[in-house]
Amino acid sequence: MKLIILDRDGVINHDSPDFIKSPAEWIPIPGSLEAIARLNQAGYRVVIASNQSGIARELFDITTLNAIHQKLHNSAHLVGADIDAIFFCPHAASDNCDCRKPKAGMFEEISKRFKVSLKGVPTVGDSLRDLQAGFIMGCVPYLVLTGKGETTQQTGGLPPGTQVFPDLAAMVNAFLKTAVQRPE
Repeated sequence: MKLIILDRDGVINHDSPDFIKSPAEWIPIPGSLEAIARLNQAGYRVVIASNQSGIARELFDITTLNAIHQKLHNSAHLVGADIDAIFFCPHAASDNCDCRKPKAGMFEEISKRFKVSLKGVPTVGDSLRDLQAGFIMGCVPYLVLTGKGETTQQTGGLPPGTQVFPDLAAMVNAFLKTAVQRPE
């Protein structure tokens, strides 16, 4: 199975320091949904792993989060893209749960649910914690400079081998070119 794991805010949609609290605030980054469609066309299953502490902070509830994700799915379908699953952590950092990135709990759950090792699976994020969570599980890290990506790059400390791209569309273009050259 060909699988790729994406962060949501700052990778697929514009991020906000005030959180994405409603479907109206969820706005895709230009080219991101089309990039997901290209991944699908190349045979990749696309999974999202996203911290959503706005639930713990009571900025929005699970019904609202589901509505945001329904808008994501609907918008993706309009361009021929499909998201296979969305995994999220609803906890605050102070909860010290295992699922909140940079811990690998969400990635472990993805591995169990899809019955695959994540070794070599690409993971795309805009923050260090996105990349760290995947790296723990053997994922190949990709940083995009959208969202918090530029700050993350400037701060440094990226996992070894992290490749950096301006946005998800550029990452997918480069990734699919090299994937064609790699034997399955």
